[in-house]
Amino acid sequence: MNPLFEVFGLSTGIISSNDSISERVIVAAKAVCGGFRDGDILVLAETAVATSEGNVIRLADITPTPRASHLAEKYGMDPATTEVVLRESDSIVGGIPGFLLCMKGGTLLPNAGVDASNAPPGCVTPLPANPNESARRIREEIHAATGAKIGVIIADSRTHAMRAGCSGVAIGCAGIPSVIDDRGRSDLFGRKLEVTKRAVADNIASAAELVMGEADECTPAAIIRGIGLPVSDEALGVESIAANECLFMGVFARSRLGK
Repeated sequence: MNPLFEVFGLSTGIISSNDSISERVIVAAKAVCGGFRDGDILVLAETAVATSEGNVIRLADITPTPRASHLAEKYGMDPATTEVVLRESDSIVGGIPGFLLCMKGGTLLPNAGVDASNAPPGCVTPLPANPNESARRIREEIHAATGAKIGVIIADSRTHAMRAGCSGVAIGCAGIPSVIDDRGRSDLFGRKLEVTKRAVADNIASAAELVMGEADECTPAAIIRGIGLPVSDEALGVESIAANECLFMGVFARSRLGK
């Protein structure tokens, strides 16, 4: 990969339900960097994608269950939001004030990805129903409109164990590999790497978030240009691992069993 690359933030205006996010980013790309080129990687905020797909929930329409009300009281959360989190979760692992730690689609994340930030007033947005499929569809729409062969990443913001602040993580990916396996390569002293895999899609998402922002920037997308990753029609999906293969989840599970 090229260590020298460019990152362009794309201002789209406010995205509403059923807006074409592909059309918005095509217009923005023309204004900012001359349009899409072969090899570009488009990073899109998950909230903007979910909103454009109509995946917006009005909290006034939600009736909390007794379980949601109990958890909301325990963790200081809004009961209606808690109910949406429960519906979006595969399971609840635990929580801290304001957040439930959830398993969803093989991923550990707060509040199952349900977010009120950048959602219309009184609403929350869950994650896109199928982020990999969303990335594939947007990639095909942009190729049909511009002829450019690009990669697409749907990105979210996540915290990391024992670290303050958020960084980017890919939840959907098309056109590029999400992980590059470096096992078998040699380090500086000739030792073979045995476990190293580079989470390139997550790293690209973090680079994009430096220009996308989390507040009122109205910049829910970015183009990464010149990184040199191969673009392929066959590359689809974010690589994940089972909970029992995860260092953090494995330690957490063993500590719970030891109580």
